[in-house]
Amino acid sequence: MTAGTSGAYTPPVRGVVERATGVTDGSGNVTFTWPPGRFTAPPVVTVGLQGTAGFRSYAITANTTAATTVNVQASAGITLLGLGVLAVGAAAPGVTVHAHATAA
Repeated sequence: MTAGTSGAYTPPVRGVVERATGVTDGSGNVTFTWPPGRFTAPPVVTVGLQGTAGFRSYAITANTTAATTVNVQASAGITLLGLGVLAVGAAAPGVTVHAHATAA
């Protein structure tokens, strides 16, 4: 005999997606401003960095219903005793950042 299951399902909200592209400033920051009232909670944001030479990393440093700020760092690779390591990161100005924000 099989036991029954029960529960509630709420389908995801469709169509609440914003896309934006920006370029980092001298501090490696870019801020994306979302249309007023578009999100009722901070959105889930995915980020892509557009083809630049070298190692780049990013962090979402602020995320609200109104805006998302991304910081991009660049790091040079160095070899130490035959091992490849990354040097300390520094601000990466002029990097093109793509963001997709989806309602949570």
